Amino acid sequence: MSSERVIPRATARRLPIYQRYLRFLHDAGKDRVSSSELSEAVKIDSATIRRDFSYFGALGKRGYGYDVKHLLDFFSRTLAQDKLTNIALIGVGHLGHALLNFNFYKSNNVRISAAFDVDTEKIGRVLSGVPIYSMEELEEQLEVQQIKVAILTVPQSEAQHMAEQLVEYGVEGILNFTPIRLSLPHHIQIQNVDLTNELQTLIYFLHSTNIKGND
Repeated sequence: MSSERVIPRATARRLPIYQRYLRFLHDAGKDRVSSSELSEAVKIDSATIRRDFSYFGALGKRGYGYDVKHLLDFFSRTLAQDKLTNIALIGVGHLGHALLNFNFYKSNNVRISAAFDVDTEKIGRVLSGVPIYSMEELEEQLEVQQIKVAILTVPQSEAQHMAEQLVEYGVEGILNFTPIRLSLPHHIQIQNVDLTNELQTLIYFLHSTNIKGND
């Protein structure tokens, strides 16, 4: 993203949503789209879409809308989707195994290229095309495969220590599936995914009478 502008995190979170729908439009042969059409499709109000796009300069024209291919190419570059990013999976339990089976199969630019575990029965195996290494090989493989992003699915008692080790070995971004909120240097990007919390929040919304609308 542009180094000259500070992009709000809320805007950054919406960029992949825009990019996915623009890909759909492009594949369907559509040349242009208006903010109102985009709003209806992605369920984000058009004023928010225009404000999000404004952080990146003049992406559209009044009365014309947005050129789909231009916008798709722009957001693909912005989201670094014009290059392949290798990812490490730390912990091959039930959730880790499911993530290996999924392995971002709809994405051409993101893949889990290496998995790590302490279980000797898993080490040395290849699951869904991904080799499983021992933790002793972590530093070497992160360097050899130039991995800067890791998915953390270890037991919560090991999460903080494992995250610190990843940072020591050069990882700059962590997708954290553990319930622990990691304490790491400010320059490390962390995305927390707590499935239990999300489900409990959904159930609360279902039973609450004073919560309206969707995010």
